[in-house]
Amino acid sequence: MSYPFPIITAHCGSMNTLDHTLLSVQTGLQLGADVVEEDIRVTKDGIPVLAHNDEWVTADGWKVSLSRMTYEELKELQIEVTHGQQRKTFAICRLEDILPVIQDLGKTVNLDVKVDESIGPIAALVKKFDMAGQVFLSGCGLNRAELAERSNPDLRKLLNADSTLFQTLSYQDAMVKTCEDALSASCFGINIEHIHVRQELMAYAQSLGLPVYIWTVNEEKLMRSYIDLGVASITTRDVALLVKLKQELGKRD
Repeated sequence: MSYPFPIITAHCGSMNTLDHTLLSVQTGLQLGADVVEEDIRVTKDGIPVLAHNDEWVTADGWKVSLSRMTYEELKELQIEVTHGQQRKTFAICRLEDILPVIQDLGKTVNLDVKVDESIGPIAALVKKFDMAGQVFLSGCGLNRAELAERSNPDLRKLLNADSTLFQTLSYQDAMVKTCEDALSASCFGINIEHIHVRQELMAYAQSLGLPVYIWTVNEEKLMRSYIDLGVASITTRDVALLVKLKQELGKRD
C-alpha cells in the first residue's frame, strides 16, 4: 500500500543551527519543512519563549531561571551553550518573534509544551495572530492534554505517548491505552518516539482516525522504513535529507 509522503517537521536546531533561535526556524522552513518544532516555556511575567530547559548559564557565568525572571530582565542576556565542540551564545527568543515568519510562509509550528503554564499564553498569541490552523501543541501527556482541552479547547494538540507504557505493558495494551487517552483528551493524533512504532500501532491508530507523528529520525534507512509504514509526520534534524527523499520518491502530500 502506498501512503502520502509524511509531513516534514524540522526539529529545533535542525541542520546544525542553534536550538531555540529564529535562524533555526528560518533554516528549516527555507529547506522545505512543512512544520517547525519548538520547545516552549514561559517567563515569570508569562511571556512564551523558545527553550527546552528552565535554567541556563550566561556568557558571564551567571545561572538564570526563565521562570523566575521577566522577559525584560532576560532579553539582553547572552546565553552560552556547547554546540558541537564550540561554545556559542544566543539571546532568548519569544514565541511572538517566530509566529509572523511561520504565518507569512503559510507553514505550521509544533509547540512542544514544557510546562502547563505555557498553555494560556500560547492560546492568547494564537488568537492574536489568528493562527489556529497553523499551530498545534505536543509535549502533552494525558494530564496536560486534558488541561489544555478544559482551558483552551480551540488549541489543536497531539497526545505525547508515554514511553513507560511501552516498557512495562504488552505492546497491545500500550498502544490501546495510548489511543484511548488521545481520544479521551480530544487530541487529533499521537506524537511518539519512533522506536515504539510498529505496524500494529499504525493499523490500530489509523482505524481510529489518529495520525501518528514520530520523533526524531535522522538516518535515511529509518526514514524510508517509517515512510513505508505510513506515519503522518517525521520530525528530523536533517531536513535536507528528508526533503531529498521526498523528491526522489516523487510523492506528494
